[in-house]
Amino acid sequence: MSALSTAAPVTVKHGSATWRLTKAEIKLCVREKTGPLWGVGFPLILLVILGNVPALREPVEAGGPTYFDLYVPVIILFNLAILALTALPTILAGYRESGVLRRMRTTPVGPARVLAAQLVANFSIAVVAVALFLTVAGLGFGVRLPQNLAGFAAGWLLAAAALLSIGLMITALAPGRGPATAIGTVLFFPMMFFAGLWVPIAQMPPLLRNISHYTPLGAGMQAFQDTYQGHFPSAQPLVTLACYAVVCAIIAVRWFRWE
Repeated sequence: MSALSTAAPVTVKHGSATWRLTKAEIKLCVREKTGPLWGVGFPLILLVILGNVPALREPVEAGGPTYFDLYVPVIILFNLAILALTALPTILAGYRESGVLRRMRTTPVGPARVLAAQLVANFSIAVVAVALFLTVAGLGFGVRLPQNLAGFAAGWLLAAAALLSIGLMITALAPGRGPATAIGTVLFFPMMFFAGLWVPIAQMPPLLRNISHYTPLGAGMQAFQDTYQGHFPSAQPLVTLACYAVVCAIIAVRWFRWE
């Protein structure tokens, strides 16, 4: 945190200040291990555990994908959710509690640059995580890659932007770590339900299935399912994710709390 508590000179260019702040955040994320632990380690352990459950390695139907194959996209979304709703809010809300943000307020950085640095740092962790998940799932358990890789990349990028923007919104508004953790936890479980973690979306009642399509993780899962079937995601889930990303980012910047 000491790297962030030092006020930048007023003469520093905005682009330079943003880049310095982003590099400091990436170093702090790695040093404090909160992001890598929750964003990479825990979901990866879950992936390996589920991959070694014999019942999940059985095909859903003859010649079709296994239950584990269907869970891999859910775990990828789980990774984004736990990173955005658990790791990210506690870090920046902790800065607010300890007075780091109060000192940064006197610098020319501004809320948009503070949040952008957090976004880039956590997005970097998410990129490493998804690459690692797909590699382990493919090489370790024989899970096939999405048939439409360009569509998967587009859906993942929008899902990451939507989830991280929600995390930034929580971070911007919560007064401290306790409230930020509580809000993130309250949002995490219903979001994961609508992503199909406990009940597959296709098996939900029609009302819940329709609601799921307009939630961040439900829309992300819908986009992933399209890509695994070889199609580019339809417009509805992509537009839904883009709307979450834009609206939540605007709220985070507009009502950012320094203290």
